[in-house]
Amino acid sequence: MWLGKFLDLEEDIKELRSKIQKQIFTNIKKNKLTPLEFTIIESIFNNQQISGYDLIRILNDHFAGTWEAQSGTIYPILSKLKRDGFLKIIKVKSPVGPIKNVYSLTEAGEELLKIKVNKNFQDQLTFIENFLTELSSVYIHSLPEDQKEKSIEEVQKMLKSTIENVINTVPSAVEFKLICKKCGQELNREGAKFCENCGEPLYYSGSAA
Repeated sequence: MWLGKFLDLEEDIKELRSKIQKQIFTNIKKNKLTPLEFTIIESIFNNQQISGYDLIRILNDHFAGTWEAQSGTIYPILSKLKRDGFLKIIKVKSPVGPIKNVYSLTEAGEELLKIKVNKNFQDQLTFIENFLTELSSVYIHSLPEDQKEKSIEEVQKMLKSTIENVINTVPSAVEFKLICKKCGQELNREGAKFCENCGEPLYYSGSAA
């Protein structure tokens, strides 16, 4: 939900170059990202490694019906982000399926994501707060007069439930649990390469339980 047609990375790259001695930004060929490109980078970061198919599914969950991610849109963006130095690809073969391209962030892509989110986190929270306030107001005023007063309490309960869900999700979200994306099985084996339940390839090199 990033604002603006483009997210400018030029100042972030300069700042990181002054802090990090490694020459990790030499392959970054683009100083601006669209909000969708940045959302894709965020999704890949939060999943560590992910196939294009699973990314599309996660994006559709993310947009919750307001926009539909399709392969004809997402795969060209993934190729572009790889070409511009933000992503890397490995090929993984499952014992029960074909070879898959699995995407993860380059070191430079990860560092740029972190600094951009860190510098804009509070602004994004304020934007979300303003958005929810305006959306709730429009929704309430769109109802018939005899339903408006009752709807205020209902909207307040919905907003409270939404915020509580976010708060309750944050601790588990930072743990990077190893979960099979095909069958949903949570796995406890460190370094597992395939799901013991369905045989789906697991792209993580490790997992913090």
